[in-house]
Amino acid sequence: MIVGITARAAGTDAPVEQRFGRAPYFVFVDTETGKAESIENPLVDAAGGVGPRAVQMFSEHGATVVITGQVGGNAAKALEVGGLKVYAYRGSGSVADALAEYTAGNLQPLPLA
Repeated sequence: MIVGITARAAGTDAPVEQRFGRAPYFVFVDTETGKAESIENPLVDAAGGVGPRAVQMFSEHGATVVITGQVGGNAAKALEVGGLKVYAYRGSGSVADALAEYTAGNLQPLPLA
């Protein structure tokens, strides 16, 4: 399974970013292999409509789960339509910390509707 996590920098040691569509980086982790891939977000300074385009990037990278702090209304709709499950990480830890919390079942789903 691929988990996509919003981050302030590249890598699993990077702090989690609370904003979804305007996160500077997206880190995709394959939970079966442990392999991580960091993508710089080209939408960080884009005009409106960023959320749905960010959802498209997550889908293109095979993510079925998203970990972030918060999502806007347009992004929430796109995530719901895309069938991605979204979990809230409100801590100040790293991408690895957020993934560990998710794996342990400690993160709450974000309501999308």
